[in-house]
Amino acid sequence: MKPLTVNQLTVAYQRQAVLEDVSFSVPEGKLIGIIGPNGAGKSTLMKAILDLIPRVKGDISIYGKPYKQQRHLVGYVPQRGSVDWDFPTNALDVVLMGRYGHIGLWKRPRKEDVAVAMQCLEKVGMTSYAKRQISQLSGGQQQRVFLARALAQDASIYLMDEPFVGVDAATEKAIIELLNELKAKGKTVLVVHHDLQTVRDYFDWVLLLNKQVIAAGPTEEVFTYENLQKTYGGKLAFLSPQHVVR
Repeated sequence: MKPLTVNQLTVAYQRQAVLEDVSFSVPEGKLIGIIGPNGAGKSTLMKAILDLIPRVKGDISIYGKPYKQQRHLVGYVPQRGSVDWDFPTNALDVVLMGRYGHIGLWKRPRKEDVAVAMQCLEKVGMTSYAKRQISQLSGGQQQRVFLARALAQDASIYLMDEPFVGVDAATEKAIIELLNELKAKGKTVLVVHHDLQTVRDYFDWVLLLNKQVIAAGPTEEVFTYENLQKTYGGKLAFLSPQHVVR
C-alpha cells in the first residue's frame, strides 16, 4: 500500500486552476522533494492532501484511505510565514500539540507526553528553550520547534512546506540530518523545496510540478536538465546542465 496516492486532483482559486489533473503515488521510506517554480501549486498540493482546501475533483488516499481516517499517520510542518508567531505559547506547548492524537484534544498531557515532547526538543537542539515564548525565538529556532512538534506526533508520513527557508546553515544541516533519521526509520517525508542546487544531495525521489506533474520518480532518473526546462521554462537560465546531471 502506497503512503500517498493522488489521482486526477484539480484545485482552483476563483475559478482559476492552480492544479490540473495531478496524479502520482510515492514510495515508502523515501525523502521526496516537491520541486517547481513560484505559483506552481506546491503548497496548494500539500494543503489539498491535508483537506485544508476544497478540490474541484480528484481523490487522495493515505495508505489506501481518506485523510480524515488517517490523520494520525500524517505530520505537517507549515511554512513559517503562515504561522501566527505572536500567539502566546511557549516552545514546549507547541510540541505538545503534536501529541493531541495520542491524548485527545481536550485532555491534559500526561507525564509521558511531556517526556516525549522534551525528547523531541532535544533532537532539534531546543531543550533549553522549552519555556521560551515562540515569539522570542529566531526564525531557525521556530522552525526547529515545529519540526519537534511533527516528531512528537510519531507519524508515518510527513509533509513539510519549505522547511529550509529563512534558516541558517547550522539549522539547515540539523534539519536534513533529522529527515535522514526519519527515512532510516522507514518514514516517508515530502518536502516542498526551492534550492535546485541541493536537490541531488537531499532527496532520493522528486516530483517536478508546474500546475501539472511534469515528472516523478527517483532523483537520478527524473532530475534532469530537460525535465527542469519543461518545469521552469525560460526561468532556468541560471542553472547549467552540470548542476543537474552527474
